[in-house]
Amino acid sequence: MISIKSSREIELMRATSKLAAATLEYIEPFVKPGVSTEELNQLCHDYIIKHGAYPSPLNYHGFPKSVCTSLNEVICHGIPSKKDVLKDGDILNIDVTTYLNKFHGDTNKTFLVGNVSDEVKKLVDVTYRCMMAGIEQVKPGGFIGDIGAVIEELAHREGYSVVEDYCGHGIGREFHEDPQVVHVGKRGTGPQMKPGMTFTIEPMINLGTKHCKVLKDGWTVLTKDGKFSAQFEHTILVTDTGYEILTIREEEK
Repeated sequence: MISIKSSREIELMRATSKLAAATLEYIEPFVKPGVSTEELNQLCHDYIIKHGAYPSPLNYHGFPKSVCTSLNEVICHGIPSKKDVLKDGDILNIDVTTYLNKFHGDTNKTFLVGNVSDEVKKLVDVTYRCMMAGIEQVKPGGFIGDIGAVIEELAHREGYSVVEDYCGHGIGREFHEDPQVVHVGKRGTGPQMKPGMTFTIEPMINLGTKHCKVLKDGWTVLTKDGKFSAQFEHTILVTDTGYEILTIREEEK
């Protein structure tokens, strides 16, 4: 059941999504060598609470922290830890979801830590371009499959693989709603997009194989071959004429 948001619900989605984006902007100066992912988690937590919201991941199906911090070969759902201290050359994805006025806003960004190799910089750049290419497919009458098709084409053209085991999702009153937004696929397949739908587009792109494994903690997902993975995510609204990026950051405008 795919929910169509009313104009009032869309305003609430804008507000929570704006806070999620602001959280990523706030944390950026702290993402540097010598800082632990636990410190970043606490800073994000305090910022979200201070702004009258709740961090959606905290205690979600038992997840123990307020944001996900996925470092280097971690694809997604990395758990912040005092042991994970950033070093020069790392990449770190911080995934923020805010719960404000009973609505969720979800976004993430892969940050470069210090001096990152050109090979990894290109991976991060292409991953962002994959997300944006997917977003550009959003319009009334389009199909969810159109999104995955262009992401897969671009990633493969650049020599990367696309993670298939995890995907984007509808979002609103619930953290995860219908539809599932897979990042591979065929044009003209899947649910048809309609104005008022809100969902995330969040491709995970790998330097090596698409295959992954989950650690014993039940959350942390790593590339099976140990090569780096990058991800970007926005919450998107289908409008009457196309799309609106609800979690857009100032740097992207």
